[in-house]
This record gives sequence, C-alpha cells and structure tokens, in this order.
Amino acid sequence: VLACRALKQWYQRRVRVMSPRGKGRDRTISAVAEEEILSNLKEHLKGITDTTPLHKQESVAKELNNYHKLYTKWRSGMSDELIWDKIRPLPETMLQGYSSLPKVDCDDSEGIAKLLNKLVVLKLNGGLGTGMGLGTVGPKSLIRVRDGATFLDITISQIENLNEKYDVSVPIVLMNSLNTDDETKNALKKYKVDTGSNVEVLTYLQSYYPRIERETLLPYVKDYENVESNEGWYPPGHGDLYESLYNSGLLDKLIEQGKEIIFISNIDNLGATVDLNILSHIVRGGCQSEFIAEVTNKTRADVKGGTLIEYNGCVKLLEYAQVPSDKVDEFKCVKKFKIFNTNNLWINLKSIRDRVISNTLDRDVIVNHKTLDDGRNVIQLETAVGAAIKNFRGAFAINVPRSRFLPVKHTSDLLLVMSNLYRIHEGMINMAPERMFPTTPLIKLGAEFKRIQHFLKRFQSIPDMLELDHLTVTGDVYFGRGVSLRGTVIIIANHGERIDIPAGSLLENKIVSGNLRILDH
Repeated sequence: VLACRALKQWYQRRVRVMSPRGKGRDRTISAVAEEEILSNLKEHLKGITDTTPLHKQESVAKELNNYHKLYTKWRSGMSDELIWDKIRPLPETMLQGYSSLPKVDCDDSEGIAKLLNKLVVLKLNGGLGTGMGLGTVGPKSLIRVRDGATFLDITISQIENLNEKYDVSVPIVLMNSLNTDDETKNALKKYKVDTGSNVEVLTYLQSYYPRIERETLLPYVKDYENVESNEGWYPPGHGDLYESLYNSGLLDKLIEQGKEIIFISNIDNLGATVDLNILSHIVRGGCQSEFIAEVTNKTRADVKGGTLIEYNGCVKLLEYAQVPSDKVDEFKCVKKFKIFNTNNLWINLKSIRDRVISNTLDRDVIVNHKTLDDGRNVIQLETAVGAAIKNFRGAFAINVPRSRFLPVKHTSDLLLVMSNLYRIHEGMINMAPERMFPTTPLIKLGAEFKRIQHFLKRFQSIPDMLELDHLTVTGDVYFGRGVSLRGTVIIIANHGERIDIPAGSLLENKIVSGNLRILDH
C-alpha cells in the first residue's frame, strides 16, 4: 500500500512532457507539484550562483534571474498557443509600404549626417555555420562569401564608407555567443582605430541558460561549470538581446553618446544595410513609433518564415514553431499570410532601457526539444527578438523591397551571392543591372554540396547565372571554368556516376543526366 501510494504521489508530480509542437505545460499536474518544481528550481539556481567564480557572480546572477522569469512564464501556462480565430492580417494602420516613405535628399549631406549620428548598427553574431556543414567550428560571420570578404568584412566596409562619406561616427555592436566571441574578437584586431579604420566595433555576450532535463524539469547542470565546453548550457535565442545589452552597460553608454535608434539585423543578411529613408522617417518624419519591423512579400521559399499579425489589437510576431499542427498548411498559404519578418528592426534605445528596467518586455516562450550527444532529452526555452514588438508604443511594419532580405543560410544561397548576379560596391551588395528580372533564381543543391568545403571543390569557377531561372543539381557533379547557365537547368548524377560539366559549356533549358546525356527541358 505504501509503495502504491508513493508511486501515485510520484506520478502526480511528474509532468508528461509535451510533443515537439506542444506549447504549454501538462494540465494534469497539481498545483502542489508545480510549487515543488519551482522551489527545486530556485535551489538549483542558488547552487549554480554559489559555485560561480566571484568575478562572474553578479553577471551570472542577473542572467539566472532572467532565466527564472522565463521558466516561470513557461510553467504558468502564459505561453500557451494562440487562439487561432483571433489572428488577423496586419491592417493598413500597422503596415506601411516602403514606396510611401519620403525620400531623403542625397545632396543634403549635413542633414544626413545629423541622422546618422543618432544611429547604432547591431548585428546578431551568435550563429555557427551549421547550415553549411561547419558543425561547431567557428562563427558563421567569418565565412568568406564574396571576393575573399567575410560577412564581418562586408558589414564593417558598409559602415566605414558611410562614416567617411558623411563624416559621422556610426558604431557597430556585435551580440556574440560564447561560440563566436573569441574568434570574432581576434578577427576584429585588424580593424582597430590605430590601423586606419574609422568604425568603432563594440561587442557583448548574450546570456547562457541551463538546459532543462525533460524527465525532472530541472536544470541539467547542478553547479557552475566551464560553460564553453559544457552542453548543459545554451544561448536562449536572440530575444535575449534586450536584457543582455542592458546588463553589458553598452545600452547606457550609447544613450549617453547621443544615440537614439538601433538598427538590428542578422549578420548573414547581406541585404540589411542602413536605409536613410527609414531612418529619416523615424527621426524627423513625425513618426511616433518606438519599434519598426521590416517585412517583405512571401515567396515559396519563405513559407516557414515568421510573420507579423494583428492579435488583440496589437502587432504580434507569429513564428512557425508556434503554429498548431493542424494550422500549418494555412500558415504556409501565401494568400492569407502575404508577408514575413526579415528580422530587420529599428528600435528606440531609451524605450528599450525603459522596458528592461520596468520588467515589461513580454515575449512568447519558444519551447525547443533537443537530444544531447549522451542521449539525454532536454528542453531549451528561447525567445525571438522580434517578439518584443507588442511591448512598444506605436509599433508597425514597413513592407520593404525583397533586396533588403538576402540571407546566406545554405550553400545554395552562397552560390547566388558569389555569382555575377550581384555586384559589391562600398560594402553594398546589389543585383547586377544586366539581370533582366528583379527576382533571383531558385537554386536547389543536393547533399554533396552541403558542406562548404565540398561545395567550393565542385566549381572551378562560379557559373554565369545572369539569365538563370532555376537550377537543380543532385549527385556527384563538377563544374568546369566558364560555364553559363540559362533558363531552367537540371543536372542529375545517379548513384555511382559522376558528371563533369565541361569548361565553357552553355546550358540553356537543359536536363543533364547519366554519363553527360543532355536533353532539352
């Protein structure tokens, strides 16, 4: 009887963990068990803080305090899935077309300088090149993407040219993770002011939170250990930007320097450059918004991209991970959800500080399930930077041209930006004027091209793609020098076969298969 009673009590305390698409906690858990979980969490976090080296205790305590808030929100059920019927497309009052913005007078150098001196550019630099097969080796921002230049080089070149052209001082802030911090700082040494660069590059670390064991719902780690090499810790998504920027001291420093607006974007989005029309609209156009998000029209390639919606009268970010499984097809429908979030954000710096200090930055919790190398199942609680839009006064979106969204997530994207489809000038990457169509080709590369080192070996030179509409390549395929691709080109090497596209070949609306058998498409 005692054994059965103990088993029953254990079961009441245990939570049946949600499925990967689940959003909230199990409703069957008792309030007593919930209190016990939160009490145990506090003890665990105290143990971590107490074993932290003294010089790190203050910063770690702040991070764990934010972690506790996130965990409590998740356990309270406040992050449950949306009521789907309440979702509405953004009304015209919350969505403005880019073409309607007043154009900045390019000859007004003095006026532009006043605008730029109020600006800070922040790049999200916590990611690794896993999408291009680099695993956990090095920051993605240090991948060479064009003419030997890395994402970081291109970013700094953009701001160097702005600063020189208008005699201003726009700083760059990099939000690094522990995975990218050391190598990024080493790469930045060549840009120090004493070596001739006119850009101040500031860095800070985003937070690291303890992963949660799925069985116990308690942190994977019991005390403070070497975070860099311990898989019990994780970066909680870029939604941590606000608190970690404030805790770093940089937010106050920038405000003291007279900076007012921060432009945030992913460092691998080569289209996310400083736009003077948007900046002018915010600073001197009478715009009362504290937060502006850039969106662009969806295509078939973007069906899983997060979108902005109206929900209970406010602008809200809806991520794919938050969509109920029976609504996924509806979410992917371009007719209903016509726009998606580029993650290019313009936010008032003082408003960020006010929200952090007043603890009024509410963001939806994204529950991410992982299996570690040792087979242990864990949960990560994450947030998205754009999800904070609902907390800011007068927030709205601007529907920008597609050219402002040029991410490089996979080698298929890399092929595009390395090709003659684009030109680079003063750090700005623009589509070549010779391209007759404003859209980019659809590129699909097989598994043999996923790893960047394998991808580069398969091209003696990048093909001419100015007139390309669609390229699909699968199997063991190599390209010679001076190849031209036009229209729709499909190249398929069967298992055990190899196809070498001869140097100087012109493939226009062709299907290539087998032992270089070429058919009209």
